[in-house]
Amino acid sequence: MPDDLLAHNAKLIEEFRADGGRSMGDRPLLLLTTVGRSTGRRRTSPMMYIDEPDRYLVVASNAGAPADPLWYRNLLADPTVTVEVPGRTFQARATPLEGDDYDRTWAAVKDRFPFFAEHEERAGRPIPVVALAKAG
Repeated sequence: MPDDLLAHNAKLIEEFRADGGRSMGDRPLLLLTTVGRSTGRRRTSPMMYIDEPDRYLVVASNAGAPADPLWYRNLLADPTVTVEVPGRTFQARATPLEGDDYDRTWAAVKDRFPFFAEHEERAGRPIPVVALAKAG
């Protein structure tokens, strides 16, 4: 990950934690912490989310890059993650959507947020959608 993106993400994480997400304005952001599949170290990534009953959805578009984002590869290796949304932190189970659930959800996501369709076209790969459901 480029240093400027790491610095940008670190600033977002700091602001989010300092003011409970209020500085994010109308951007629905959460913090997702995964365990590095190679290092075993905790890695936190800020990302847009979609709130659904009983789960949050995150999109592994990697801004249209040809490879999946590292956080996605990490949660495939260990689906137990930590989620921080304004006012709440909890353990969750990360599950990539499949089949009809994926098709229906991905179409709805692209309809609501057309830039994801652009990411998909640029990436040339299927864009994973991951459900984060509170553990236990």
